[in-house]
Amino acid sequence: MTTTTSDVGSGAQPPSPVTSENPNHQRRWLVLCIVAFAQLMVVLDGTIVSIALPAAQEELGISDLDRAWVVTSYALAFGALLLLGGRIADYWGRKRSFIVGMAGFAIASGIGGIAQTGMELFIARAGQGVFAALLAPAALAMLTTTFIGEKERAKAFAVYGAISGGGAAIGLLLGGVLTQYVDWRWCLLVNIPIALIAIAAAVPVIKETKAHGDTSYDLPGAVLIALGLGSLVYGFTRAEHGWGQTDTLLFIGLGLVFLALFVFVESRTKNPLLPLSVPWHRDRGAALIGSMLVGAALLGGTLYLTFYLQIVLGFSPVMAGVGSLAMTFFIVIATAIAAQLSTQIGPKPLMLAGPLFAAVGLLLLTQIEVDSSYWTHVFPGLAFFGFGLGLLLVPMQNLALIGVPDHDAGAASALVNATLQIGGALGTALFTTIYASAKSAFSADNAMPAPPEGLPAEMIPTDMANAALPSADQLSLLPQPVQDFISSLTDYFFGAEVAGYSAVFGWAALLIAVITPVVFVLVRAKKGDLPAEGAVHMG
Repeated sequence: MTTTTSDVGSGAQPPSPVTSENPNHQRRWLVLCIVAFAQLMVVLDGTIVSIALPAAQEELGISDLDRAWVVTSYALAFGALLLLGGRIADYWGRKRSFIVGMAGFAIASGIGGIAQTGMELFIARAGQGVFAALLAPAALAMLTTTFIGEKERAKAFAVYGAISGGGAAIGLLLGGVLTQYVDWRWCLLVNIPIALIAIAAAVPVIKETKAHGDTSYDLPGAVLIALGLGSLVYGFTRAEHGWGQTDTLLFIGLGLVFLALFVFVESRTKNPLLPLSVPWHRDRGAALIGSMLVGAALLGGTLYLTFYLQIVLGFSPVMAGVGSLAMTFFIVIATAIAAQLSTQIGPKPLMLAGPLFAAVGLLLLTQIEVDSSYWTHVFPGLAFFGFGLGLLLVPMQNLALIGVPDHDAGAASALVNATLQIGGALGTALFTTIYASAKSAFSADNAMPAPPEGLPAEMIPTDMANAALPSADQLSLLPQPVQDFISSLTDYFFGAEVAGYSAVFGWAALLIAVITPVVFVLVRAKKGDLPAEGAVHMG
């Protein structure tokens, strides 16, 4: 891995259109605060609705099979358009793209907050993803062009990594508070004041930067990557009804064809949407593969953990959010450690160890039962999972952007976010299928409890969706045979749910563990290869 040396110093320099010097360097810590604030909004929005999902599902009449689209529609639109958003940020201006993205995100959030049907909510969430695809790469490109020195850049990425990993759990907590004490709709409406604060801070503080040279847009590439990723995710979603179904195979096949065409077009385009040298570099490629697998495990894991805490353990939305904070706490600890160690031992040891810690945490979560204790089963899993993510995220994000020229900063930054979000979308679709299959297998292996004689058939629920089970006080007033039947029925339904959740955690552990052999084989970067003072590392 090489970097291009220039006369760029570590201090402020007169701006020049032909170098990667950045006018924001003197106020870099203020820029970091603004970028971190915006990134927090983007990341937590991927999970903040997870806590609100049961309430939103009930009010808007969303089915169990369709509820995943509240998460998937956001992640899909976000990931599919991120590469185009990165190029727009490079060419149109990173500050301008940041502000427009924040404003559009706020508007889409407002539309979602007043949605009256499930489809309206899905569309609003997709709208959020569209503007996040403009906002996120602009924010990360500003960050990577502003911090030049190795130690300062490590600190900046530690903050960014902590937010990227911890934002998911913070979203669960904030979503719990808003859902329980205000209304689930505020899980979307809360983005409006957040966006206004970020815009008000960005306008006077951040100075405009953009790429120079060839700034033509690769529209065929943008269309192909959006169609490819969209078809692939939709195909995974349809797999709920069977992997051998015609529509499942058709959309997955079309997705792969479109992605292959995208690679073909990019290799022959003068100014491609994604220069293939960015992902084809072995160190960056390993980091991008890791980012996609982290996205799948993180989003899928937190979504089904939320369901377990609320549906099975009976946690309130707020307590479910509080319970998820353990992951954030250990992510913050691990990112601080990783920021120090990455400049001393290089990225590879951390990227080897992090996935293993995270996988152990997810495997611990597979041991949950209907009556498990949070402290003995959930907390240890979240602790290992969060610590592993923290060790992994800082070197992974740094390595994914190393050595990229200034002209491609937005595209490379977009690719980091795209892999994370597409991983989340694919993971959610895949885990929905795994969850449904595990529930079906549980039902096939375990007979539903037999009702007592004389109980009308219409009073016997056939699944959790129509099981209007009585409260403890109501249950005590019923005859003992009915009480026993209701208790057995509850255990049966919850057992099926837990079987589904455990299967998801197990597959998530497998996905994130794959990062370790990938890093072992591909990563060659050592601590001396990280960006140093005076190097034009990527802009």
